[in-house]
Amino acid sequence: MANLFLKQAKQYVATRPVYPPELFDFIASKTPRRDMAWDVGTGNGQAAASLATLYKAVVGTDTSAQQLAYAARLPNVRYVHTPPDLPLEGIHATVAAPASVDLITVAQAFHWLDLPRFYAQARSVLRPSHGVLAAWCYTEPRIDSAVDAVFWRLYHGSENYWALNRRMVDDEYRSADFPFDPVEGETHTGPFEFSTQRRMDLDDYLMYITSWSAYQTAKDKGVELLDEATVQEFAAAWGGDGKEVKTVTYPIFLRIGKVRPE
Repeated sequence: MANLFLKQAKQYVATRPVYPPELFDFIASKTPRRDMAWDVGTGNGQAAASLATLYKAVVGTDTSAQQLAYAARLPNVRYVHTPPDLPLEGIHATVAAPASVDLITVAQAFHWLDLPRFYAQARSVLRPSHGVLAAWCYTEPRIDSAVDAVFWRLYHGSENYWALNRRMVDDEYRSADFPFDPVEGETHTGPFEFSTQRRMDLDDYLMYITSWSAYQTAKDKGVELLDEATVQEFAAAWGGDGKEVKTVTYPIFLRIGKVRPE
């Protein structure tokens, strides 16, 4: 998975949405302790940085060293480059000791994981009965009817270049296997809905599209998804000279649960 994003690391940092504070406040309110959080698939460390304001210590892990190179360095955040086949003993040695983690987060990376393997790792390091797993994704951006119409034509036309795992995002993680119990105060594990916004001009918006894994996959196959005709369609829908800054809204869908008693 990480290789799909290597060529787009700078675009990814520059154009991806920022997760809202209310998302992290909600998650943190469900963990009885706030000593240790592990952010899986941390990428550029965006979620880890937010967690660092709420937890004493945070470890962010990723299989992409290039993504980690763009992560902000903070005093209570530690980043670890982890190979995909790292055994459980390696998790305990480099990431977290058994039964020591209050919260595991997976931001926009849950669909790339080998879930049975990941769940075994999560159960091993989460605090018994109280440890919480929170996984969320954001789906495609909304601006206005004109721009969105062009976007959805492009998105549906790009479906052959997305990895099959991407369907979990299109499904908003609703059908994902999630063998955890509802957290305190809730009757289900989600998805709970949030949203975030980003201000973009047309160039920013098109750069966001070039940060898609599907965009790079298509390009590697000799297909330019943002061909001249498509760019012109976006320009016409955007209006003016493309310099107008518009509000882009990203829906967010969260699955959250606590470790089941053994």
